[in-house]
Amino acid sequence: MKIRFACLPGYEAILPKPSLASGALPDWLKAMPAATASSVLLDAEVRTVKQCPPFVDAMQSGILFPLAADVRVENGEFAWDWNAPSSGSRMTRSPIGVHAPEQATGLPGAPSGEFVIKFNNFWTVELPEGWSMLFTHPANRPDLPFHTFSGVVDCDRWKSGHVHFPAVWTDPEFNGTLPAGTPVAQGWPIKRESLELKFAEMDAKELAEHETVQDALGERAGVYRKDFRARSK
Repeated sequence: MKIRFACLPGYEAILPKPSLASGALPDWLKAMPAATASSVLLDAEVRTVKQCPPFVDAMQSGILFPLAADVRVENGEFAWDWNAPSSGSRMTRSPIGVHAPEQATGLPGAPSGEFVIKFNNFWTVELPEGWSMLFTHPANRPDLPFHTFSGVVDCDRWKSGHVHFPAVWTDPEFNGTLPAGTPVAQGWPIKRESLELKFAEMDAKELAEHETVQDALGERAGVYRKDFRARSK
């Protein structure tokens, strides 16, 4: 699938670009024990989530959208020094905006009376006909001091407008710099098509296949990764 990104004139040289998530795993995952860790509860060596392909594949699938510029955070106040060019467009030049507190009225997790921040995205996204994109918080990234809301945008049609990323700031103790390039959202293309749900009990063949998988899980490690995973990342 070809996905096209475009920015305003004069911005390409200064903007971090969206990237394939496969090349941007966080340092803490890289530093995590590769094979096993000692469990006090079980009094045994166990595999960490680094050995769980679905966990890791969620983090390295799709596209990461980066923070446009360094943002300083001090005592809950945000500031930045970013000499973004004036292109004549009505598009903001601020890397972060806000939503009024009232816009989050009744939303669980949104602090009452506080602004909802908005990470401004300076890239348009164009998908092939019939495809939308799910935007959400970067997968398995509770280390980030914010939580991005999820949304689905029909980017085959909304290809001339920007998609911005509202989020709640979750770490009131954070003081420091959120560097340019920090992933603020992750996107997955999804095809727009009707879904049909079917339910049934396993027939004899399906039951036999299920028992084969269960037996394999008890006999050896890495069954899903070695036998069922569609591709290595």
